[in-house]
Amino acid sequence: MNDSIKRPYEIAVYYFPNYHVDPRNEKWHGAGWTEWELVKQARPRFPGHQQPKVPLWGYLDESKPETAEKQIATAADHGIDAFIYDWYWYEDGAYLNGALDKGYMHAANRDRLKFALMWANHDWLNIHPYKRSTDPTVLAPGTVNHDTFETATDHIISHYFSQSTYWRVEGGLYFSVYELMRLVEGLGGIEKTAEALLSFREKTRKAGLGELHLNAVVWGIQILPGETAVSNPNEMLEKLGFDSVTSYVWIHNIPFERFPEVPYSEFGDKAVKDWSRLKGEYKLPYYPNVTMGWDSSPRTVQTDVYDEVGYPFMSTLSENTPEQFERYLLEAKQFLDHETNKSRILTINAWNEWTEGSYLEPDTVNGMGYLEAIRAVFGVSRNK
Repeated sequence: MNDSIKRPYEIAVYYFPNYHVDPRNEKWHGAGWTEWELVKQARPRFPGHQQPKVPLWGYLDESKPETAEKQIATAADHGIDAFIYDWYWYEDGAYLNGALDKGYMHAANRDRLKFALMWANHDWLNIHPYKRSTDPTVLAPGTVNHDTFETATDHIISHYFSQSTYWRVEGGLYFSVYELMRLVEGLGGIEKTAEALLSFREKTRKAGLGELHLNAVVWGIQILPGETAVSNPNEMLEKLGFDSVTSYVWIHNIPFERFPEVPYSEFGDKAVKDWSRLKGEYKLPYYPNVTMGWDSSPRTVQTDVYDEVGYPFMSTLSENTPEQFERYLLEAKQFLDHETNKSRILTINAWNEWTEGSYLEPDTVNGMGYLEAIRAVFGVSRNK
């Protein structure tokens, strides 16, 4: 058995933190609002459509340490190594940080599960819910200027990188960027962005925390309004000094070919082939992604007719059973077994993207089935 086979698998799951009260949300939606409201209001939009999704644990407040402790224990018990929190910081500061800062960081058992950040630096739009035939309003632009970048990275270093449970990849602190073009636009071009990222690395070293591992989320299909794909990704990634690339969700790279639903197995087979394409396309190590499902219909106004008119009025993945999910985990394991990367990392979408139909948290239909699939394929011996 060669060295690459001996290295352990690392399973990192994206965490979308919009299930706690946040001051911005209260300003936009009213007192006490969380995205659970959209989950509760979801209805079937076409024959055979399975909505609403009902969480087996109820509508928990993720900013409470006891909620985080439940999530951490369940994730670790089923073979997950790290949560990658979708992390938001706009020109006027943090957003949706309660799940991490108030929940995970104060959980008594957080040493059982690592955490990392993916800077979700996309525009925040008024799509919760979205009414068709209207132009989405940008509530918070995803671009940040140099001063804001410096403030944000100082905060990251002092509040997160300093934690013993922060996830490291090949010794480096894993930090992912969702939308490269937004970062470059805000910082004034590739050269200035490269300088800012180099400064970020140097500040991390000066804090005595070692090296960064910079990861870029790559995708080729526009989903949210305003998203911009990168035209020369390898050249840009090299100039910016990134260390690896991965995906956030299958639909960033594979188009839906019909509406209103596509079988999960049909889509998944294309995703498996896409891993090899992405591996060949990028010079940096590529970490494959498995997506549990897709259904963004809860983010639509439920009384609007559900036609294919753009996100979130778009096609869904059907028949994404735990058994089918396990099938693609096995495919990912085989892909990783043949990789020459130093690390064997798999990203999964997602722990709790309830309003996009991609969640591992137990529901009233499949229970713990998706989590049990991860444990069946990858085991739990890596976890302490």
